[in-house]
Order: sequence, then structure tokens, then C-alpha cells
Amino acid sequence: MSKKSVLITGGAGYIGSHTLRQLGEAGEQVVVLDNLSTGFKEAVLYGELIEGNTGDKALVSQILREHNIESVLHFAAHTIVPESVSDPLKYYGNNTCATRNLLECCQKAGVKHFIFSSTAAVYGMPDADKAWEETPTAPINPYGTSKLMSEWMLRDLSAATDLRHVVLRYFNVAGSDPEGRIGQSTANATLLTKVACEAALGKREAVSIFGTDYPTPDGTGIRDYIHVEDLAAAHLRALNYLRNDGESTTLNCGYGHGYSVREVLEAVERANGKPFTIREEARRAGDPPQLIAGAERVREVLGWEPQYDDLDTIVRTSLAWEKKLLAKSA
Repeated sequence: MSKKSVLITGGAGYIGSHTLRQLGEAGEQVVVLDNLSTGFKEAVLYGELIEGNTGDKALVSQILREHNIESVLHFAAHTIVPESVSDPLKYYGNNTCATRNLLECCQKAGVKHFIFSSTAAVYGMPDADKAWEETPTAPINPYGTSKLMSEWMLRDLSAATDLRHVVLRYFNVAGSDPEGRIGQSTANATLLTKVACEAALGKREAVSIFGTDYPTPDGTGIRDYIHVEDLAAAHLRALNYLRNDGESTTLNCGYGHGYSVREVLEAVERANGKPFTIREEARRAGDPPQLIAGAERVREVLGWEPQYDDLDTIVRTSLAWEKKLLAKSA
């Protein structure tokens, strides 16, 4: 029997490609399934890229069988919150139904380990400034709901079979590979650090602050920003945990502290050495004043220790990647 392999769905995307690169560097045998709707071939630095959809049961079954897949890391998803509100069925179709099909294929193929890319959006508008894994889930948009439904399916399947899983709930992912090999390349992205870096380099006219009257020290929303390299490392830790017979679990992925929108924009100005246009606009519906991870459990369970817990480092790697993209398009 050939060596056991790892399947990464969405491995050509932002977070998936960083995790893929770390797995490849660790000597893992990896296969990527991505339809390239938002991913990029050039971001797949290791393994074989198979173009296709996660919901394609015939294709997924073939991949699991032919590549002797023991573990699946499932990143493939739509992730734009406003779009999920305007087109909910797109999100339930791709994020929930496709995941259901993937899980059915995994069950039939005897896949042992499943790591799921979830989100802090499952918490909705928590009462406290921090969200812990025990915080009630109450998503306020179809994106968060589509992810929570997938968590439930995974929970129930693991209870009924030998499959064991880790659900990782991401907070605000930012930054890029410090060596500049891959990064966040998605057009019209909505992540604050990327939008701000694009504005700093003239790719956008301005960056907007949505709400300056929150009950926070500077009036702008506070979020827990986690560097994509640290988040990718958490996935490798989760895989090792499952291989060592760890029980199924759900873990927050954040640093346990936050930065305000103004602090992020100031960091971008510091990194770029000059100001850019900032617009102040009204609050957006559904934005909590502050959302920070209760992040102790991921350290305790996985032995995870972040290496890039620094706002200036996060911003510097984001800006370097945007400069590289700008030079490539010139």
C-alpha cells in the first residue's frame, strides 16, 4: 500500500496555500482539490493540484481512493459575509451541501481525520468582549450559519463513526508568507489589512472605517488579528494531534487580544512611510464593537505557540505581498 496522503480542499486559496506549503515543507504527501474560482495555481507549491469541486462526489471518491487519503483538511468555501446575505443559497450550496457530500465520501472511504476551517462568525454578536468555545453560537448571517451547520454535521458523523475531527474557528486572518512566496491574492477582498495595504499603494482610492462611535478606546471596532502563518501552523498541530489519537474537539484560533481599526491603519501608514486616504462612515449592521478569541484552549490542546503575534509584523508581510502583486501587474 502506498504512503498515506493528506487531501487539502481549497489548497490554492489564501489560508489553504499557506497550510499546504507548511505541510509540504514537513515532508507530507499532499493532494490539492480546488476549482480555482478564488484560488491560484501558482500558490500550490507542493503536491498535485486537481481542478474540481468539493461537492463532486464521483471526483472526491476517486481522489480519496487513488491517493490513499487518510486525513482531510477542508478549506474550500465562500467567505464574503455581505455576499452571503444577498445570495444565501450560494453559501448553503457551496459551504454546507458540498461539505455534506465531502463527508459522505470520507465516510465511505474510511478517512480517519478531518480538520475543518470554521469561523468566529458562528458566535454572531456575543454578550462578552471575548468568545470562548463554550460561548453560545448564534450566527447573524448565512456565512456563519453555513459554517455552523457543517460543524454540526461533522460532530454527528464523528459520533456515529470512527472519524475524528478538529474544528478550528478562525478570527481575523491577516499577513502573508514572510518570504513572499504566496499571499492573499483575491481580487476585491474585504479583509481590513489587505484593503488598507491596497489603499496605501494606490490600488484603492481610500479605506473606510465603518463606525467611529463604538464604546472602545478610540471609537473603532476591535478584532483579534491572527497571522496566516500561525494559523497554518495550528492546522499542522491539529493533524498531529489527531494522529496521536486525540479526541474530536473545537478550538478558537486567535491571539486572545485585539487591535482597533485605527491601530491597524496606523500600522499600515508606519510600514509604508506615508499617509493614505481614510474615510469615516456609519456603522455596518451586525458589527460587534469588539470580538476577541478566548484562545487558551488551542495552546493547551495542541501545544500551539504563535510566532508572529505582532501587529507590525502582520502588516509588514501584508504590505510586502501587495507590493509584489503591484510590480507583477505593472
